[in-house]
Amino acid sequence: MGDPAGIGPEITVKAFSHKSIHKICKPIVIGDSSVLANAVSFLKSKVKINSIKSVDDAKFSFGTMNVYDLNNVDVKKLKLGKVSAMAGNAAFESVKTAIQLALDKKIDAVVTGPIHKEALNLAGHNFSGHTEIFGYYTKTKNYAMLLVEGNMRVIHVTTHISLRSACDLIKKKRVFEVIKLADEACRKLGIKSPRIGVAGLNPHASDGGLFGWEEQKEIIPAVKAAKKIGINVEGPFAGDTIFPKLKGGSYDIVVAMYHDQGHIPLKLLGFSWNEKKQKWDSVSGVNITVGLPIIRVSVDHGTAFDQAGKGTATEESLLNAISYAAAMAKNSN
Repeated sequence: MGDPAGIGPEITVKAFSHKSIHKICKPIVIGDSSVLANAVSFLKSKVKINSIKSVDDAKFSFGTMNVYDLNNVDVKKLKLGKVSAMAGNAAFESVKTAIQLALDKKIDAVVTGPIHKEALNLAGHNFSGHTEIFGYYTKTKNYAMLLVEGNMRVIHVTTHISLRSACDLIKKKRVFEVIKLADEACRKLGIKSPRIGVAGLNPHASDGGLFGWEEQKEIIPAVKAAKKIGINVEGPFAGDTIFPKLKGGSYDIVVAMYHDQGHIPLKLLGFSWNEKKQKWDSVSGVNITVGLPIIRVSVDHGTAFDQAGKGTATEESLLNAISYAAAMAKNSN
């Protein structure tokens, strides 16, 4: 359900009001029943909570929300929209529990609500985000973040680190690994012959070395190595031109070198801010961690503490994430 102080609980309740998700999967929420009951209350939802301690106890029917209750939040002390160690710990425990259930084959896929990195670390869990938690607890070394919005797919070589550190991590081995993960991810999404474009790190992809050396020394050799094993890949190309070509259909996926290079174009398409209403009219797109032994899909937005408890947050991205997780689970069987 994500951080209990954010919008995760309320968008979860909203998602359960859609019959569509019950037609494509058997949904279970991992979190705290009292937090979700509070969300049901202020949303005036008709969803009924069924608290369970085992997946086998779930009752799947529209109108019922099965909650794998961790009972780890004191709602009397919980302050919506505020960073706290209690909320950060609750979010962490729900993620860790979900990972273990997936590894134990008790569930087919995990969909994560938004967590707050400061709260997570305040609780003593030193991870920079979901992706790193999943990598650690599944003992996976080669994984990557994939964002999807419509026909736009972007996978990242680096993510939650400083920009200065990201530049130092652009190495042939890592770029090559992510190109392979891009090819595998597209195939799992039903694309039989993926076309992959690779973005450069520097402006104009360095213009032959005028603005940097990473393209010549690290990225180009990685692209050549991927071609040798039969992957259909091109690049590196300038970041300001490769994404319009991705949108236009030249590629099925683009390999981005760092967090914002990939996130900005995807969120520009999937997010729509209404200045007059001071709210998001649309928040779509999903985040998939590829390379894991389990399926993990997430909403592509944060905890939105400024909206928490108001009932105005949209469940659009969560619905998209559930759809992708269900489709990937089906393709894996």
